[in-house]
Amino acid sequence: MGPPLSYWHDSLAPGDDLIPRPPLPGDVEADVAIVGAGFTGLWTAHSLLQADPDIRVVVLEAEVAGFGASGRNGGWCVGDYGGPVGAVERAGGPGSVEAMAREMHRSVDEVGRVVAEAAIDCGWHKGGAIYVATNEGQLRRIRHHHTGLVRYGLGDAWALLDAREAAAIVHAAGVQGALFTPHAATVHPARLARALAVEVERLGGTVHERTPVRAIDGRRARTDRGTVRADVIVRATEAYTASIEGHDRELLALGNYMVATEPIDDATWASIGLADRELFELSAVMLGYGQRTADGRIAWGGLSGPSWWNGRVPPSPMRDRRVADRLRRTLVDLFPALAGIEVTHHWGGVLGVPRDLLPGIGYDRASGLAWAGGYTGQGVAASNAAGRGLADLIRGADSDLTRLPWVGHRSRRWEPEPLRWLEVHAVTSLAHATDWRDRRR
Repeated sequence: MGPPLSYWHDSLAPGDDLIPRPPLPGDVEADVAIVGAGFTGLWTAHSLLQADPDIRVVVLEAEVAGFGASGRNGGWCVGDYGGPVGAVERAGGPGSVEAMAREMHRSVDEVGRVVAEAAIDCGWHKGGAIYVATNEGQLRRIRHHHTGLVRYGLGDAWALLDAREAAAIVHAAGVQGALFTPHAATVHPARLARALAVEVERLGGTVHERTPVRAIDGRRARTDRGTVRADVIVRATEAYTASIEGHDRELLALGNYMVATEPIDDATWASIGLADRELFELSAVMLGYGQRTADGRIAWGGLSGPSWWNGRVPPSPMRDRRVADRLRRTLVDLFPALAGIEVTHHWGGVLGVPRDLLPGIGYDRASGLAWAGGYTGQGVAASNAAGRGLADLIRGADSDLTRLPWVGHRSRRWEPEPLRWLEVHAVTSLAHATDWRDRRR
């Protein structure tokens, strides 16, 4: 095989060589056909099969399970779901923001439960997450964010730390304060995604790889290798949704890049902190995020958000040397002890961004179409809630999951080019300018 898709794909569990499963052999019938073998599709299949072992579930994947964002992200299993909370309250009414947040907190633990019960070796560890401010602009933003969290009844889930308290967790240069939540776990995302596909098969589901779906036509998923007819078709394609006929403006494919360092020695770790493998984020507008991996590296990403004309997704593996250099420089600025560290891996991927920045899940019983996504980079835990919620909607079960405010939400479509390109690049340029101003001040 060629270069790895990511550090995560280069460090899969022993015996996982990414050889594709057999593609769709021709026309088949199922109860539920799921398009996409990322976290959303796999958690939906897993939840359906756990609830009803007799249900016929077929998962169709264009590449291999965990190929996309589910296998290339920062490994942040955090109790958040992205999007402006004010819009959530307007859509769902009083208490809706807290209800969504509490369900995301439960999802972090639900991922951990499945990992433990299935003995999945993916480095899952719940050490919390810290959001660090290193200048006045960042500090002002995290204080404002904390005020909003308290207003929505989530003060017990988030702590505002002063400089001394933050430095006790992570010894970042120039730290002025931070936000901390215990509702977060670090994970090796590709190992988790690959193991979930195995679990779906163990429970009785079928996963066909190298089978891109070209169109969803009524209750049929059409591929070059045949058609799957099913009572329910689940669209779980996130940033790759534009590859399906007629769905080209549903979600924006936004790029993001990461690097991974060589393993770091214990003495250097002592100067960095993160003793409980806390996730850490630099609270810039164009944020940076990282984790201490199970094998003692730092996986660090962000600081960029490229998009491409007409929602095009670049071929994989994705690389951008300028962003990689920027990521390394910023990491060393945060932790000067890493001045001589080697970066062993650099990769990129795409995440799905809805027009209103709000994720949604839903099921139209009349047409048989179900959907979930739009996490804007917060999908590791949120996809678990989405999958469990979709399973309840499809089965007709009434539960707390089916009453969450994101159920039934569908963002309006993105504008056609060149408006979309201009909008996105204006926003990212403003974010970079704000961060530059904050650093200068």
